[in-house]
Amino acid sequence: MTTTAQITIPTPDGPMPAFEATPEAPAGGGIVVVQEAFGVTTHIEEIARRLADAGWYAVAPALFHRQGSPVLAYDDFEAVMPVMGELTKEGLTTDVTAAFDHLERQGFAPDRMGMVGFCMGGSVTFYAATLRGVGAAVTFYGGGVREGRFGLPSLIEQAPGLRTPWLGLYGDLDQGIPPEQVEELRAAVTASPEEAEIVRYPGADHGFNCNDRPAVHNAEAAADAWQRTLAWFEEHLVGDEAMDG
Repeated sequence: MTTTAQITIPTPDGPMPAFEATPEAPAGGGIVVVQEAFGVTTHIEEIARRLADAGWYAVAPALFHRQGSPVLAYDDFEAVMPVMGELTKEGLTTDVTAAFDHLERQGFAPDRMGMVGFCMGGSVTFYAATLRGVGAAVTFYGGGVREGRFGLPSLIEQAPGLRTPWLGLYGDLDQGIPPEQVEELRAAVTASPEEAEIVRYPGADHGFNCNDRPAVHNAEAAADAWQRTLAWFEEHLVGDEAMDG
């Protein structure tokens, strides 16, 4: 049975709260789950639980810890934008590094570490995949494709620097990340030495994976994307070990 807990991860900027999900039968890897723009929501906690149910140790750090770790309503953009606007490249680098250091303390080697991020967290995950070489990374509808955010270059500019196998999952109805931008990113990641793949869902909008947002949730796309996510981790975090055995 999966067990969960609220923990703290030390950072140079103070303790960072995090939601932890531990599997009963570990698959041999640890996953960092990167929050949406709304904080470590019940949806993000559920993602961590589902990963643990599949055998992965999962931890979801609160990247808004410098602002008190708020969890914001999906329709309260007036509250979301100022909090998200305080994120910086330096702070994100600190927090991503701390999250991976936490996985290392749990006994996971870099090639047994993965990362998955949603919305804002999808962009952070892409950056993390250039910052540190780990086993695998997955982005759900991460923005900033043409124009950088949080003091970071655009995803297109970052793409040649990928150090981690990366999977991107995007909805064609996403007005903030239109298909033409996704195709530009698909072309850009070919400059990376790492394996990279992008999947587009024609009937899906931004946030299609979040069942707490009925206006945009797309069950069919979410189910396919989830299976692809698990397969990506199984291939890149377990595959080599299985072949060696």
